[in-house]
Amino acid sequence: MYEYGKRIGFSECDTVRQLSVTSLIDAFQDCSTFQSEDAGAGFYVLEKSHLVWVVNYWELQIDKLPHLCDNVTVGTFPYSFKGCFGLRNFYMKNADGEYIVKANSMWTLIDTDTFKPTKAPDFIRESYTIEEKLDMEYNPRKVQIPKEDGRKTVHKDPITIQIHHLDSNHHVNNGQYVKLAMSTIGEKDIASIRIDYRKQALLGDEIFPVVYEKENEWIVALNDRDGNPFSVSQFVGRNR
Repeated sequence: MYEYGKRIGFSECDTVRQLSVTSLIDAFQDCSTFQSEDAGAGFYVLEKSHLVWVVNYWELQIDKLPHLCDNVTVGTFPYSFKGCFGLRNFYMKNADGEYIVKANSMWTLIDTDTFKPTKAPDFIRESYTIEEKLDMEYNPRKVQIPKEDGRKTVHKDPITIQIHHLDSNHHVNNGQYVKLAMSTIGEKDIASIRIDYRKQALLGDEIFPVVYEKENEWIVALNDRDGNPFSVSQFVGRNR
């Protein structure tokens, strides 16, 4: 596994000086990037091989988020390669070494010449040690858009993708989808999140959010003009 220590900064916090969910995902992304770079299978190596990893799915189980100036440990490891797919766990521990967040993710390796999925070559597989997956809940990858089940359905104002939403792959960064989705439901105390990425949003695309609310759960579809989702996210609030 790969770990790094960090202290929670002001720029990473929300309105109650707690680590924001977007910053949490950023920390996880940074962790896997650090591991891949140190293992010799990072961005620059993959770029020369015309390859890139694209995330398909996140699942985060949040026991507690750290606050401003807290010291935490961020960790990650792959637990399976299956054809073009890479399966990877992430976690965050507090200063006492206790898990406060656990996460699961699925990634697809893409050939940037054909834009099609491709099997991970040997040099990628040999760069990592496969670990036993974390003890956590593993839900289905697909987040279903609700049918008529009594949920309140709200169509939000469209959002135009700006350059600050993009990453170095020139499409919307996966953490930004979460930030956009959460902006439609307001500030909540979230216990778990699932994000199903369907297609890439690019600069200038318009996103039409639809929120499906029921009790302590919100499902947010970030759709294109024709109603096809870029992503579908499920947020479950913490029981008080």
